[in-house]
Amino acid sequence: MTELTELTAVRLLDGYRKGEWSPVEATRAALERAEAIQPEVNAFVRLTAEEALEQARESQERWRRGEPRGLLDGVPVTVKDILLQRGTPTLRGSRAVDPAGRWDEDAPSVARLREHGAVFIGKTTTPEFGWKGVTDSPLSGITRNPCDPSRTAGGSSGGSAAAVALGAGPLSLGTDGGGSVRIPASFCGIFALKPTYGRVPLYPASAFGTLAHVGPMTRDAADAALLMDVIGHPDSRDWSALTAPAGPYTDALAGGVRGLRVAYSPSLGGQVAVQPAVARAVRRAVERLADLGAYVTETDPDLTDPVEAFHTLWFSGAARVTQHLGPHQRELLDPGLREICARGARYSALDYLAAVDVRMDLGRRMGRFHDTYDLLVTPTLPLTAFEAGAEVPKGSGHRRWTGWTPFTYPFNMTQQPAASVPVGADADGLPIGLQLVAARHRDDLVLRAAHALYGAGVASAGRPTPAGS
Repeated sequence: MTELTELTAVRLLDGYRKGEWSPVEATRAALERAEAIQPEVNAFVRLTAEEALEQARESQERWRRGEPRGLLDGVPVTVKDILLQRGTPTLRGSRAVDPAGRWDEDAPSVARLREHGAVFIGKTTTPEFGWKGVTDSPLSGITRNPCDPSRTAGGSSGGSAAAVALGAGPLSLGTDGGGSVRIPASFCGIFALKPTYGRVPLYPASAFGTLAHVGPMTRDAADAALLMDVIGHPDSRDWSALTAPAGPYTDALAGGVRGLRVAYSPSLGGQVAVQPAVARAVRRAVERLADLGAYVTETDPDLTDPVEAFHTLWFSGAARVTQHLGPHQRELLDPGLREICARGARYSALDYLAAVDVRMDLGRRMGRFHDTYDLLVTPTLPLTAFEAGAEVPKGSGHRRWTGWTPFTYPFNMTQQPAASVPVGADADGLPIGLQLVAARHRDDLVLRAAHALYGAGVASAGRPTPAGS
Protein backbone atom coordinates (compact mmCIF):
# COMPACT_ATOMS: atom_id res chain seq x y z
CA MET A 1 0.00 0.00 0.00
CA THR A 2 1.16 3.54 -0.75
CA GLU A 3 2.63 5.31 2.30
CA LEU A 4 0.48 8.44 2.37
CA THR A 5 3.01 10.43 4.38
CA GLU A 6 5.49 10.05 1.50
CA LEU A 7 3.27 11.77 -1.04
CA THR A 8 3.25 15.33 -2.31
CA ALA A 9 0.07 17.37 -2.21
CA VAL A 10 -0.24 17.03 -5.99
CA ARG A 11 -0.13 13.24 -5.73
CA LEU A 12 -2.56 13.16 -2.79
CA LEU A 13 -5.10 15.20 -4.75
CA ASP A 14 -4.71 12.92 -7.77
CA GLY A 15 -5.45 9.97 -5.50
CA TYR A 16 -8.57 11.65 -4.13
CA ARG A 17 -9.84 12.17 -7.67
CA LYS A 18 -9.20 8.53 -8.56
CA GLY A 19 -10.60 7.16 -5.31
CA GLU A 20 -7.26 5.56 -4.34
CA TRP A 21 -7.42 7.04 -0.82
CA SER A 22 -9.44 9.60 1.09
CA PRO A 23 -8.81 12.84 2.98
CA VAL A 24 -9.60 11.04 6.23
CA GLU A 25 -6.95 8.40 5.53
CA ALA A 26 -4.38 11.03 4.57
CA THR A 27 -5.17 13.15 7.64
CA ARG A 28 -4.95 10.20 10.02
CA ALA A 29 -1.61 9.23 8.49
CA ALA A 30 -0.25 12.78 8.85
CA LEU A 31 -1.46 13.04 12.46
CA GLU A 32 0.05 9.67 13.36
CA ARG A 33 3.32 10.74 11.81
CA ALA A 34 3.24 14.06 13.67
CA GLU A 35 2.65 12.30 16.99
CA ALA A 36 5.45 9.82 16.26
CA ILE A 37 8.08 12.45 15.46
CA GLN A 38 7.15 14.95 18.17
CA PRO A 39 9.05 13.39 21.11
CA GLU A 40 12.35 13.37 19.22
CA VAL A 41 12.11 16.30 16.79
CA ASN A 42 9.69 18.67 18.57
CA ALA A 43 8.19 20.21 15.44
CA PHE A 44 4.83 21.20 16.94
CA VAL A 45 3.51 23.65 19.49
CA ARG A 46 0.17 21.85 19.32
CA LEU A 47 -1.68 19.31 17.24
CA THR A 48 -5.38 19.79 16.45
CA ALA A 49 -6.39 16.19 15.76
CA GLU A 50 -10.11 16.43 16.53
CA GLU A 51 -10.64 19.52 14.41
CA ALA A 52 -8.49 18.12 11.59
CA LEU A 53 -10.42 14.86 11.39
CA GLU A 54 -13.72 16.76 11.30
CA GLN A 55 -12.38 18.91 8.44
CA ALA A 56 -11.18 15.77 6.66
CA ARG A 57 -14.60 14.09 6.98
CA GLU A 58 -16.25 17.16 5.47
CA SER A 59 -13.71 17.11 2.64
CA GLN A 60 -14.24 13.41 2.06
CA GLU A 61 -17.95 13.99 1.66
CA ARG A 62 -17.32 16.75 -0.89
CA TRP A 63 -15.04 14.45 -2.89
CA ARG A 64 -17.70 11.70 -2.69
CA ARG A 65 -20.20 14.09 -4.25
CA GLY A 66 -17.66 15.12 -6.88
CA GLU A 67 -17.68 18.70 -5.55
CA PRO A 68 -14.21 19.43 -4.10
CA ARG A 69 -13.74 22.92 -2.70
CA GLY A 70 -10.85 24.78 -4.31
CA LEU A 71 -7.36 23.56 -5.06
CA LEU A 72 -6.33 21.89 -1.78
CA ASP A 73 -9.45 20.12 -0.56
CA GLY A 74 -8.46 17.50 2.00
CA VAL A 75 -4.69 18.15 1.96
CA PRO A 76 -3.13 18.12 5.47
CA VAL A 77 -1.29 21.38 6.18
CA THR A 78 0.60 22.93 9.07
CA VAL A 79 1.02 26.60 10.01
CA LYS A 80 3.96 28.27 11.74
CA ASP A 81 2.90 29.62 15.12
CA ILE A 82 3.56 33.19 13.98
CA LEU A 83 0.48 33.32 11.74
CA LEU A 84 -3.03 33.74 13.11
CA GLN A 85 -5.30 30.70 12.84
CA ARG A 86 -8.91 31.00 13.92
CA GLY A 87 -9.75 28.95 16.99
CA THR A 88 -6.11 28.22 17.86
CA PRO A 89 -3.80 30.33 20.05
CA THR A 90 -0.86 31.96 18.24
CA LEU A 91 1.80 32.26 20.93
CA ARG A 92 4.74 33.15 18.66
CA GLY A 93 7.16 31.07 20.69
CA SER A 94 6.74 33.32 23.72
CA ARG A 95 5.68 32.85 27.32
CA ALA A 96 4.86 36.57 27.29
CA VAL A 97 1.82 35.99 25.01
CA ASP A 98 -1.43 35.15 26.81
CA PRO A 99 -3.03 32.01 25.32
CA ALA A 100 -6.45 33.10 26.64
CA GLY A 101 -7.08 35.46 23.74
CA ARG A 102 -10.04 35.57 21.37
CA TRP A 103 -8.17 33.97 18.45
CA ASP A 104 -11.09 34.59 16.12
CA GLU A 105 -9.31 35.63 12.92
CA ASP A 106 -7.21 33.94 10.24
CA ALA A 107 -4.12 35.52 8.70
CA PRO A 108 -4.68 36.08 4.95
CA SER A 109 -2.67 33.02 3.87
CA VAL A 110 -4.45 30.84 6.44
CA ALA A 111 -7.82 32.17 5.29
CA ARG A 112 -7.02 31.22 1.69
CA LEU A 113 -6.08 27.69 2.79
CA ARG A 114 -9.37 27.37 4.63
CA GLU A 115 -11.32 28.60 1.60
CA HIS A 116 -9.64 25.93 -0.51
CA GLY A 117 -10.52 23.09 1.85
CA ALA A 118 -7.13 22.40 3.42
CA VAL A 119 -7.04 20.37 6.65
CA PHE A 120 -5.18 22.03 9.53
CA ILE A 121 -3.35 19.45 11.63
CA GLY A 122 -1.21 21.68 13.86
CA LYS A 123 0.85 24.78 14.61
CA THR A 124 4.62 24.47 14.22
CA THR A 125 7.43 25.75 16.41
CA THR A 126 9.29 29.04 16.07
CA PRO A 127 11.93 30.92 18.06
CA GLU A 128 10.41 33.73 20.07
CA PHE A 129 8.76 36.18 17.65
CA GLY A 130 10.79 34.54 14.85
CA TRP A 131 13.90 36.48 15.84
CA LYS A 132 16.72 34.09 14.86
CA GLY A 133 17.86 31.50 12.32
CA VAL A 134 17.46 28.46 14.60
CA THR A 135 14.33 27.16 16.30
CA ASP A 136 14.33 27.06 20.07
CA SER A 137 12.32 29.11 22.52
CA PRO A 138 11.54 29.44 26.22
CA LEU A 139 7.99 28.29 25.37
CA SER A 140 8.55 25.10 23.39
CA GLY A 141 12.22 24.15 23.76
CA ILE A 142 14.49 22.97 20.95
CA THR A 143 13.33 21.80 17.52
CA ARG A 144 15.74 19.22 16.11
CA ASN A 145 16.91 18.21 12.66
CA PRO A 146 14.99 15.32 11.06
CA CYS A 147 18.23 13.84 9.68
CA ASP A 148 20.14 14.00 12.98
CA PRO A 149 18.32 15.14 16.13
CA SER A 150 21.58 16.29 17.70
CA ARG A 151 21.62 19.06 15.06
CA THR A 152 19.43 22.11 14.60
CA ALA A 153 16.51 22.21 12.17
CA GLY A 154 17.37 25.83 11.41
CA GLY A 155 14.88 28.64 11.74
CA SER A 156 12.92 30.49 12.25
CA SER A 157 10.43 28.18 10.46
CA GLY A 158 12.21 25.10 11.80
CA GLY A 159 9.10 23.28 12.98
CA SER A 160 7.49 23.62 9.55
CA ALA A 161 10.61 22.31 7.81
CA ALA A 162 10.91 19.29 10.10
CA ALA A 163 7.20 18.50 9.77
CA VAL A 164 7.29 18.56 5.96
CA ALA A 165 10.55 16.62 5.79
CA LEU A 166 9.16 13.84 7.98
CA GLY A 167 5.76 13.53 6.31
CA ALA A 168 3.55 15.30 8.87
CA GLY A 169 1.63 17.02 6.08
CA PRO A 170 3.11 17.90 2.67
CA LEU A 171 2.48 21.65 2.93
CA SER A 172 3.34 24.26 5.54
CA LEU A 173 3.17 28.03 5.81
CA GLY A 174 6.35 29.67 7.08
CA THR A 175 7.58 33.22 7.44
CA ASP A 176 10.89 34.68 6.26
CA GLY A 177 12.42 37.94 7.47
CA GLY A 178 16.09 37.10 6.89
CA GLY A 179 16.07 33.55 5.54
CA SER A 180 13.54 31.91 7.82
CA VAL A 181 11.97 29.54 5.28
CA ARG A 182 15.17 28.99 3.28
CA ILE A 183 17.51 28.30 6.23
CA PRO A 184 15.50 25.39 7.68
CA ALA A 185 14.65 24.12 4.19
CA SER A 186 18.37 23.84 3.46
CA PHE A 187 19.12 22.14 6.79
CA CYS A 188 16.17 19.72 6.55
CA GLY A 189 16.25 18.85 2.84
CA ILE A 190 12.95 20.34 1.62
CA PHE A 191 11.89 23.09 -0.79
CA ALA A 192 10.94 26.60 0.34
CA LEU A 193 10.17 29.84 -1.46
CA LYS A 194 10.39 33.38 -0.14
CA PRO A 195 8.14 35.10 -2.66
CA THR A 196 8.44 38.65 -3.90
CA TYR A 197 7.44 40.96 -1.06
CA GLY A 198 3.69 41.56 -1.11
CA ARG A 199 2.91 38.55 -3.27
CA VAL A 200 1.53 36.74 -0.20
CA PRO A 201 -0.38 39.19 2.02
CA LEU A 202 0.56 39.45 5.68
CA TYR A 203 -1.72 40.56 8.51
CA PRO A 204 -1.21 41.71 11.19
CA ALA A 205 1.68 43.70 9.80
CA SER A 206 5.06 42.50 11.03
CA ALA A 207 7.11 44.67 13.37
CA PHE A 208 10.02 43.72 11.10
CA GLY A 209 8.29 45.71 8.37
CA THR A 210 8.94 45.03 4.72
CA LEU A 211 11.65 42.47 5.50
CA ALA A 212 8.93 39.96 6.48
CA HIS A 213 7.47 37.54 3.94
CA VAL A 214 5.11 34.54 4.08
CA GLY A 215 6.16 31.56 1.98
CA PRO A 216 5.41 27.92 1.14
CA MET A 217 7.46 25.07 2.60
CA THR A 218 6.88 21.89 0.64
CA ARG A 219 8.28 18.59 -0.60
CA ASP A 220 8.99 19.96 -4.09
CA ALA A 221 8.56 22.94 -6.40
CA ALA A 222 5.30 21.69 -7.93
CA ASP A 223 3.65 21.66 -4.51
CA ALA A 224 5.00 25.16 -3.83
CA ALA A 225 3.52 26.43 -7.10
CA LEU A 226 0.16 24.90 -6.17
CA LEU A 227 0.29 26.51 -2.74
CA MET A 228 1.24 29.86 -4.27
CA ASP A 229 -1.81 29.63 -6.53
CA VAL A 230 -3.88 29.54 -3.34
CA ILE A 231 -2.13 32.08 -1.08
CA GLY A 232 -0.64 34.49 -3.62
CA HIS A 233 -3.65 36.81 -3.96
CA PRO A 234 -4.34 40.22 -2.42
CA ASP A 235 -6.12 40.76 0.89
CA SER A 236 -7.59 44.11 1.86
CA ARG A 237 -5.99 43.94 5.32
CA ASP A 238 -2.50 44.26 3.82
CA TRP A 239 -2.00 47.70 2.26
CA SER A 240 1.24 46.53 0.59
CA ALA A 241 -0.19 43.41 -1.07
CA LEU A 242 0.37 43.03 -4.80
CA THR A 243 -2.38 42.53 -7.33
CA ALA A 244 -3.20 38.99 -8.43
CA PRO A 245 -0.53 37.25 -10.53
CA ALA A 246 -0.92 37.14 -14.29
CA GLY A 247 -1.66 33.42 -14.29
CA PRO A 248 -1.28 30.22 -12.28
CA TYR A 249 2.22 29.39 -11.10
CA THR A 250 1.48 25.76 -11.83
CA ASP A 251 1.17 26.66 -15.53
CA ALA A 252 4.65 28.22 -15.49
CA LEU A 253 6.45 25.11 -14.24
CA ALA A 254 6.86 23.37 -17.58
CA GLY A 255 9.02 25.99 -19.32
CA GLY A 256 12.36 24.49 -18.30
CA VAL A 257 15.59 26.48 -18.16
CA ARG A 258 16.72 26.36 -21.79
CA GLY A 259 17.92 29.80 -22.82
CA LEU A 260 17.82 31.31 -19.33
CA ARG A 261 20.81 33.45 -18.36
CA VAL A 262 22.09 32.10 -15.04
CA ALA A 263 24.73 33.78 -12.88
CA TYR A 264 26.49 31.37 -10.55
CA SER A 265 28.12 33.01 -7.52
CA PRO A 266 29.77 30.31 -5.36
CA SER A 267 30.92 32.67 -2.59
CA LEU A 268 29.68 36.21 -3.40
CA GLY A 269 33.07 37.12 -4.77
CA GLY A 270 35.08 35.41 -2.06
CA GLN A 271 33.20 37.11 0.77
CA VAL A 272 31.83 33.81 2.15
CA ALA A 273 33.78 30.74 3.28
CA VAL A 274 31.73 27.77 2.04
CA GLN A 275 32.18 24.21 3.29
CA PRO A 276 33.72 22.03 0.53
CA ALA A 277 30.82 19.53 0.49
CA VAL A 278 28.32 22.38 0.07
CA ALA A 279 30.39 23.96 -2.72
CA ARG A 280 30.66 20.64 -4.60
CA ALA A 281 26.95 19.84 -4.39
CA VAL A 282 25.89 23.29 -5.56
CA ARG A 283 28.40 23.28 -8.41
CA ARG A 284 27.12 19.89 -9.61
CA ALA A 285 23.58 21.23 -9.66
CA VAL A 286 24.67 24.33 -11.58
CA GLU A 287 26.41 22.11 -14.13
CA ARG A 288 23.11 20.25 -14.53
CA LEU A 289 21.35 23.54 -15.26
CA ALA A 290 23.87 24.08 -18.05
CA ASP A 291 23.20 20.55 -19.33
CA LEU A 292 19.50 21.43 -19.44
CA GLY A 293 20.20 24.39 -21.72
CA ALA A 294 20.75 27.35 -19.40
CA TYR A 295 23.54 29.81 -20.24
CA VAL A 296 25.60 29.71 -17.05
CA THR A 297 28.24 32.30 -16.19
CA GLU A 298 30.31 32.22 -13.01
CA THR A 299 30.06 35.79 -11.79
CA ASP A 300 29.12 37.77 -8.72
CA PRO A 301 26.53 40.47 -8.06
CA ASP A 302 27.87 43.90 -7.20
CA LEU A 303 27.22 43.88 -3.48
CA THR A 304 29.04 43.99 -0.19
CA ASP A 305 27.69 42.38 2.95
CA PRO A 306 24.85 44.65 4.23
CA VAL A 307 24.78 42.98 7.65
CA GLU A 308 25.07 46.15 9.74
CA ALA A 309 22.19 47.78 7.89
CA PHE A 310 20.18 44.57 8.26
CA HIS A 311 20.92 44.53 11.99
CA THR A 312 19.64 48.09 12.33
CA LEU A 313 16.37 47.17 10.62
CA TRP A 314 16.04 43.78 12.34
CA PHE A 315 16.97 44.78 15.87
CA SER A 316 14.74 47.85 15.68
CA GLY A 317 11.88 45.58 14.68
CA ALA A 318 12.58 43.28 17.61
CA ALA A 319 12.55 46.25 19.98
CA ARG A 320 9.23 47.34 18.55
CA VAL A 321 7.59 43.92 18.83
CA THR A 322 8.44 43.75 22.55
CA GLN A 323 7.93 47.42 23.37
CA HIS A 324 4.56 46.83 25.04
CA LEU A 325 5.87 44.24 27.50
CA GLY A 326 6.22 45.01 31.18
CA PRO A 327 9.29 44.17 33.30
CA HIS A 328 7.95 40.76 34.38
CA GLN A 329 7.14 39.80 30.80
CA ARG A 330 10.57 40.88 29.64
CA GLU A 331 12.14 38.52 32.15
CA LEU A 332 10.37 35.68 30.34
CA LEU A 333 12.05 36.46 27.00
CA ASP A 334 14.88 34.54 25.35
CA PRO A 335 18.08 36.22 26.64
CA GLY A 336 19.38 36.68 23.09
CA LEU A 337 16.15 38.40 22.11
CA ARG A 338 16.39 40.72 25.12
CA GLU A 339 19.92 41.60 24.04
CA ILE A 340 19.03 42.57 20.48
CA CYS A 341 15.94 44.45 21.67
CA ALA A 342 18.11 46.58 23.94
CA ARG A 343 20.42 47.31 21.04
CA GLY A 344 17.52 48.04 18.70
CA ALA A 345 16.02 50.52 21.15
CA ARG A 346 19.23 52.58 21.05
CA TYR A 347 19.11 53.24 17.30
CA SER A 348 17.99 56.70 16.23
CA ALA A 349 15.67 57.58 13.37
CA LEU A 350 18.73 58.72 11.43
CA ASP A 351 20.39 55.33 12.01
CA TYR A 352 17.28 53.62 10.66
CA LEU A 353 17.10 55.86 7.60
CA ALA A 354 20.80 55.28 6.90
CA ALA A 355 20.05 51.54 6.86
CA VAL A 356 17.17 52.19 4.47
CA ASP A 357 19.62 54.02 2.19
CA VAL A 358 21.86 50.93 2.15
CA ARG A 359 18.83 48.81 1.38
CA MET A 360 17.70 50.99 -1.51
CA ASP A 361 21.17 50.98 -3.03
CA LEU A 362 21.31 47.19 -2.72
CA GLY A 363 17.99 46.97 -4.51
CA ARG A 364 19.26 49.20 -7.29
CA ARG A 365 22.37 47.05 -7.75
CA MET A 366 20.38 43.84 -7.91
CA GLY A 367 17.88 45.39 -10.29
CA ARG A 368 20.72 46.26 -12.67
CA PHE A 369 22.21 42.79 -12.22
CA HIS A 370 18.98 41.19 -13.40
CA ASP A 371 19.01 43.30 -16.53
CA THR A 372 21.78 40.89 -17.58
CA TYR A 373 20.88 37.68 -15.73
CA ASP A 374 17.51 35.96 -15.31
CA LEU A 375 18.62 33.99 -12.26
CA LEU A 376 21.29 34.15 -9.60
CA VAL A 377 22.42 30.84 -8.05
CA THR A 378 24.27 30.61 -4.72
CA PRO A 379 24.45 28.09 -1.91
CA THR A 380 21.51 28.67 0.41
CA LEU A 381 23.91 28.44 3.35
CA PRO A 382 27.67 28.00 3.52
CA LEU A 383 27.35 25.05 5.91
CA THR A 384 25.19 22.11 6.93
CA ALA A 385 23.28 21.82 10.19
CA PHE A 386 25.26 22.34 13.40
CA GLU A 387 24.51 21.43 17.02
CA ALA A 388 20.96 21.93 18.27
CA GLY A 389 20.31 24.58 20.90
CA ALA A 390 23.00 27.01 19.71
CA GLU A 391 22.45 30.26 17.81
CA VAL A 392 25.83 29.95 16.05
CA PRO A 393 28.15 26.99 15.33
CA LYS A 394 30.60 26.23 18.12
CA GLY A 395 34.00 27.78 17.45
CA SER A 396 32.75 29.83 14.49
CA GLY A 397 33.51 33.18 16.08
CA HIS A 398 30.07 34.48 15.05
CA ARG A 399 28.10 36.53 17.55
CA ARG A 400 24.67 36.38 15.96
CA TRP A 401 22.86 34.06 13.50
CA THR A 402 23.46 36.51 10.66
CA GLY A 403 27.15 35.51 10.73
CA TRP A 404 26.41 32.16 9.08
CA THR A 405 23.50 33.23 6.80
CA PRO A 406 25.18 35.72 4.42
CA PHE A 407 23.38 34.33 1.34
CA THR A 408 19.83 34.79 2.65
CA TYR A 409 19.12 38.12 4.37
CA PRO A 410 20.32 40.38 1.49
CA PHE A 411 17.33 39.22 -0.56
CA ASN A 412 14.88 40.12 2.18
CA MET A 413 16.32 43.60 1.94
CA THR A 414 15.80 43.66 -1.83
CA GLN A 415 12.39 41.88 -1.63
CA GLN A 416 13.31 39.49 -4.44
CA PRO A 417 11.92 35.96 -4.79
CA ALA A 418 14.39 33.38 -3.53
CA ALA A 419 14.08 29.63 -3.02
CA SER A 420 16.09 26.85 -1.42
CA VAL A 421 16.30 23.58 -3.36
CA PRO A 422 17.79 20.40 -1.81
CA VAL A 423 20.68 19.27 -4.01
CA GLY A 424 22.58 16.70 -1.97
CA ALA A 425 24.06 15.85 1.41
CA ASP A 426 27.43 15.94 3.11
CA ALA A 427 29.34 12.89 4.38
CA ASP A 428 27.19 12.84 7.53
CA GLY A 429 23.97 12.74 5.51
CA LEU A 430 23.07 16.34 6.32
CA PRO A 431 21.15 18.11 3.53
CA ILE A 432 22.61 20.84 1.32
CA GLY A 433 20.55 23.60 -0.28
CA LEU A 434 20.99 25.65 -3.44
CA GLN A 435 19.46 29.12 -3.60
CA LEU A 436 17.72 30.46 -6.70
CA VAL A 437 17.08 34.22 -6.87
CA ALA A 438 15.24 36.20 -9.55
CA ALA A 439 14.24 39.80 -10.11
CA ARG A 440 11.24 41.10 -8.20
CA HIS A 441 7.93 39.73 -9.51
CA ARG A 442 9.62 36.79 -11.28
CA ASP A 443 8.59 34.11 -8.80
CA ASP A 444 7.58 32.06 -11.83
CA LEU A 445 11.22 31.82 -12.97
CA VAL A 446 12.40 30.63 -9.57
CA LEU A 447 9.70 27.94 -9.45
CA ARG A 448 10.37 26.94 -13.06
CA ALA A 449 14.10 26.46 -12.55
CA ALA A 450 13.56 24.58 -9.30
CA HIS A 451 11.03 22.30 -11.00
CA ALA A 452 13.57 21.58 -13.72
CA LEU A 453 16.09 20.49 -11.07
CA TYR A 454 13.51 18.13 -9.56
CA GLY A 455 12.69 16.78 -13.01
CA ALA A 456 16.36 16.16 -13.72
CA GLY A 457 16.76 14.23 -10.48
CA VAL A 458 19.17 16.79 -9.00
CA ALA A 459 16.71 17.76 -6.27
CA SER A 460 14.96 15.10 -4.23
CA ALA A 461 11.74 14.96 -2.21
CA GLY A 462 12.93 11.91 -0.27
CA ARG A 463 12.04 11.83 3.42
CA PRO A 464 14.81 11.47 6.02
CA THR A 465 14.42 9.17 9.00
CA PRO A 466 15.50 10.50 12.39
CA ALA A 467 18.03 8.51 14.33
CA GLY A 468 16.50 6.01 16.73
CA SER A 469 13.14 5.85 15.00
